[in-house]
Amino acid sequence: MPDPAEKIDVLIGGGGFAGLALGVALRQGLGSSFAVTVADPAFARGRPTDTRASAIAAAARRLFQTIGVWDRVAQDAQPILDMVVTDSRLEDAVRPAFLSFGREVAHDEPFAHIVENGPLMRALMDKATEEGVGLRATSVTDFSLASSLAHRVDVTLSGGGNISAQLLVGADGAHSVIRERAGIATHGWDYGQSGIVTTVSHERDHNGRAEEHFLPAGPFAILPLKGRRSSLVWTEESHEAERIIALNDEDFHAELERRFGLHLGEIKAEGSRRAFPLGLAVARSFIGERLALVGDAAHVIHPIAGQGLNMGLKDVAALAEAIVDAARLGLDPGGATVLDRYQRWRRFDTMAMGVATDGLNRLFSTRSDLLRAVRDAGMGLVDRAPLLKQLFIKEAEGLVGDVPRLLRGEAL
Repeated sequence: MPDPAEKIDVLIGGGGFAGLALGVALRQGLGSSFAVTVADPAFARGRPTDTRASAIAAAARRLFQTIGVWDRVAQDAQPILDMVVTDSRLEDAVRPAFLSFGREVAHDEPFAHIVENGPLMRALMDKATEEGVGLRATSVTDFSLASSLAHRVDVTLSGGGNISAQLLVGADGAHSVIRERAGIATHGWDYGQSGIVTTVSHERDHNGRAEEHFLPAGPFAILPLKGRRSSLVWTEESHEAERIIALNDEDFHAELERRFGLHLGEIKAEGSRRAFPLGLAVARSFIGERLALVGDAAHVIHPIAGQGLNMGLKDVAALAEAIVDAARLGLDPGGATVLDRYQRWRRFDTMAMGVATDGLNRLFSTRSDLLRAVRDAGMGLVDRAPLLKQLFIKEAEGLVGDVPRLLRGEAL
């Protein structure tokens, strides 16, 4: 490999939520002398306009608040003030609520907000630029370790550029090239389901209520947006999702209305509709030599609990804290001690969440009347047990276990 043209401390491959948030956190924690670059070919397309939305748990919101991003999107973020869970068949005329979360939320703080992806990505890009994070419209195509004495990884970028870094971070998504080049396998499976994502406008106010209807094909989640709009994450068997996506507007509306109902008045699908295959995939290791994986590059879980993005931001908070603590002591930010700490912190929690979401999906994506009766009874018991409900809320907030400082709202 040719001699690298540039030496930096950390190169982050992938400029999504996780990659940008990590870049900002590292610069804020270690100052302008610590060089961080984020590489993503999507930067060439300019400011993102993604109309999808994400659930931001309370802990993740604290991270964004601490790094100076949340105030830029707060006015467009819809707090979830109430949540109801139903279990029904598609043809059922009535969908009784078996489980609800409302004012039990602790700290007078919503356990989550729904934020549209475009504004949040733009806020992160703007903050990264202000903090001096390098943004390169390119991708990582290959890398190799420099000599053992150099304590560096030499990275090849698309277009032929080269960077030498103390640490390479793979934040390049579920089909991570960085993970593949590192030879790190993943463990998991395809669910044979797809998630249809679209935005719906409706006649009546949602009053901050999120709904999750468990239907035989999978969960149908209605997530409130600002105004009389909601974001949908609609799970179907993959062949059925393909059929629904291909329908004309009138027939798509009919399928949507069967599932959404008319409790919010007349509805209308707005913007694009897309379907994404659903599965479980967890990297066998979150680290390699001078390498760390975060976000979807490390793990992909079912959206049934709305925790995918939040798990990635937990990775960011843990890795940033491990790097900053080491660098302040004059230690190698890409060394084995830092990476081992990160992996111990995150991998067990990730596996536990993966198992939980997998179990929930298998429990609820079934047409068995017996299983339906058992799970409805279980949800009813939880609904009448305040302490158990508080535990579920804490988990949804992302505030259970050994929580990194950024997720507690504390600067590094």
